[in-house]
Amino acid sequence: MTAGGQAEGADRDPASAWLPSRVAKLLSALFYGTCSFLIVLVNKALLTTYRFPSPIFLGIGQMAATIMILYVSKLNKIIHFPDFDKKIPVKLFPLPLLYVGNHISGLSSTSKLSLPMFTVLRKFTIPLTLLLETIILGKQYSLNIIVSVFTIILGAFVAAGSDLAFNLEGYIFVFLNDVFTAANGVYTKQKMDPKELGKYGVLFYNACFMIIPTLIISVATGDLQQAAEFNEWKNVLFIIQFLLSCFLGFLLMYSTVLCSYYNSALTTAVVGAIKNVSIAYIGMLVGGDYIFSVLNFVGLNICMAGGLRYSFLTLSGQSNPKQPVDEENIPLGLKS
Repeated sequence: MTAGGQAEGADRDPASAWLPSRVAKLLSALFYGTCSFLIVLVNKALLTTYRFPSPIFLGIGQMAATIMILYVSKLNKIIHFPDFDKKIPVKLFPLPLLYVGNHISGLSSTSKLSLPMFTVLRKFTIPLTLLLETIILGKQYSLNIIVSVFTIILGAFVAAGSDLAFNLEGYIFVFLNDVFTAANGVYTKQKMDPKELGKYGVLFYNACFMIIPTLIISVATGDLQQAAEFNEWKNVLFIIQFLLSCFLGFLLMYSTVLCSYYNSALTTAVVGAIKNVSIAYIGMLVGGDYIFSVLNFVGLNICMAGGLRYSFLTLSGQSNPKQPVDEENIPLGLKS
């Protein structure tokens, strides 16, 4: 937001400026859920249907898209974030490490598990996020919220009990993805002070700092060579989907930050869980890799019930953390 926009925001009524409206909370959550839903489908098509062998290279494409879009937007004064200085790496740490770990483990787990089982195991991001918000941000949630969270986890356990397509490597990757996602969400919430880097600064400098190390990893593991030798680069449909994945990668990063900014890291994780169950329902009808069982189906429905209960509590205002100061209580006129 420009300086003029900040001055205009400073004149707003303080009572209406301090807390984001329910509409902003709801729309940011829906935006994140939609972006997350679409990118999983596109990445699944690239990594399984087309058998693209380089998930790390795909992550590099998403980082590059983020850098270009944000930099061009800054040049055209559409958005604002601070210019680089030597304090920025210190302000960001440990976000860049969590960022790249989240990307690599997420893309790798998507390629090694069926969509329904991937969605089940991703539920464990939620209690990890709740735990880290309590430890790092000092938040305290109501008993109703905690019960809703563990209802989702119960459903995940029930659904996982019928998994007939065991893949140890995939399970390891998705567990690492859960840890990285939870830590990334909580630390992103902590770092989004508009007087410091702001939303766009966090996104831009994260991508800038990690694109070169990720490229080195891609070269060292043979990921880049496999991408270069991939025989579908002349396929127009593949190229369109690859570019779409890169753009959706930017939208997903932005929508994640936006949802956490207006809500909380825990709400972002729960929205992701609801989205994942929706994908599981679709996987029952299309995709061909879903192994139906009563336990799995019942578990997915328990997960959905817990997620919807959490959503109801959030919209009714019962999920507000009990703490004196929260990053959400930032005047809207100061947001970047």
